[in-house]
Amino acid sequence: MLKANLVLFLFLFIGLFFGNSLVAASAGTLLVLKLLNSPMMLTVLERHSLQWGLLFLLIAVMVPLSKEQSSGKMLFQVLLTPAGLAAVVGGIAAAYLSGQGLGLLHFKPEILLGLVLGTVLGVSFFKGMPVGPLAAAGLAAVLLKLMGLAQK
Repeated sequence: MLKANLVLFLFLFIGLFFGNSLVAASAGTLLVLKLLNSPMMLTVLERHSLQWGLLFLLIAVMVPLSKEQSSGKMLFQVLLTPAGLAAVVGGIAAAYLSGQGLGLLHFKPEILLGLVLGTVLGVSFFKGMPVGPLAAAGLAAVLLKLMGLAQK
């Protein structure tokens, strides 16, 4: 228990130090739940929070479509442009990488510290965007495969 609390404190500190409120809020929430001795809530979060997070991410991305600023015909015409085709290929690549990342996180959950630290550093020093551990884990999984260090 002490080890897990120290890891959560580390994430909380990293998030606060580098100004990443999502990392800090996540670590802080889990730390409070652990300190309140709420294993049932932790189990619910473990089982469902990934789907909830993806649901809200997709909702956020689809909100402009719900505002009816563009016609359906115009949206489909965009798909036939170079930018539209690049977006489709990018979406396929992102979905593939996220799937690889999910597998890596199940196989090696301890890699999360490096993923969060790398994400925080990328946001802090390279003006990046914290798109989440699945994308970062997907890239890490591909790199590990390329180096011959991943499970086939």
